[in-house]
Amino acid sequence: MPVPAHSMAGAAMPVSANTSAYRSLDELGSGDPQMQDLITRGKRLIDKGIPILILGETGTGKEYLSRALHAYSARRSAAWVAVNCASIPESLAESELFGYCKGAFSGALPGGMKGKVQQADSGTLFLDEIGDMPFSLQTRLLRVLSEREVIPLGAAHPVRVDVHLICATHQDLKTLVAQGRFREDLYYRIAGGVLRLPSLRDRADRRQLIMRMIADELAPAVASEHSIAPAALQRMLAYQWPGNLRQMHAVIRYCCAVMNGNRIEVSDLPEELMQFEALNLNHIISHGANVRPILSQADGAGIMSRPATGPLGDERSRVIDALVGSRWNISAASRQLGMCRASLYRKLRQLDIPHVRDQAMPAYAA
Repeated sequence: MPVPAHSMAGAAMPVSANTSAYRSLDELGSGDPQMQDLITRGKRLIDKGIPILILGETGTGKEYLSRALHAYSARRSAAWVAVNCASIPESLAESELFGYCKGAFSGALPGGMKGKVQQADSGTLFLDEIGDMPFSLQTRLLRVLSEREVIPLGAAHPVRVDVHLICATHQDLKTLVAQGRFREDLYYRIAGGVLRLPSLRDRADRRQLIMRMIADELAPAVASEHSIAPAALQRMLAYQWPGNLRQMHAVIRYCCAVMNGNRIEVSDLPEELMQFEALNLNHIISHGANVRPILSQADGAGIMSRPATGPLGDERSRVIDALVGSRWNISAASRQLGMCRASLYRKLRQLDIPHVRDQAMPAYAA
């Protein structure tokens, strides 16, 4: 799946109704029952006037789903406008979202500027990383949603707007609400319908299909069922893909660029995949089993080599899966396991798991 190119500022991206470069809702389902259930709910929600909140880890395709929902909706002929709430400087956020009138402030454009909300009028407004929106701006957004009007900076009167709102975040908004960092009333306003995208770790049995779809899309001239060599496929199936679809697309794009011939070989894989060794490779390639990779460094520490049988063994495996999936980040792993950091540290000692944080792989560009 191609990753959409952001504007130079990285803050907002108005898009015309032409979304042919992106997969439809049915294509995103790709025969995956878990995704098909999510797509079915999305289809039922999109034209009901209900704000949609898309949850999922970084790189799981939240923006893709938003585009596909817009393209499926009755608003498909109007604009789809994306705003990355995490990348707009707080000092510019208000004018970017709500616009301003002529002479509103020093340096303003002579004719004023329509904000992103007005640009999305009659269409869809996609607020990505809504959890990073400045608290002061959340109050203004709440008014827009409740009153269906926006007041540009310097304007004497509000302007009516009709937008369908889709928000997305990788954060736990309920936790942010409890911490006082996100307005509770705004949360209930934007979470009319919640769609949670699965990570690639949760789609182990679909990884092979997804890889071939991406490879065939990036290199159609050599596309075939043998576009990925078995040995390379084994490593790719065993890998955890912490960056999800975005990382997988970037890796396969790299492989297609450097491969010598008509298929991806092990030698074409980037460094982060070469560092991993796989368990039960024959079982993985034939069944797509969800097994954990062995890290060369971690294996040297004896983390994965100890017996894992019985209730404690099952718990040990669950904790190791969470650590590997979070790249050995204790905070992220503790959230995934539903415990505090102190409890996880105690659990590591109890289960005899050394702490080797951040050895799973270097941080991957989100």
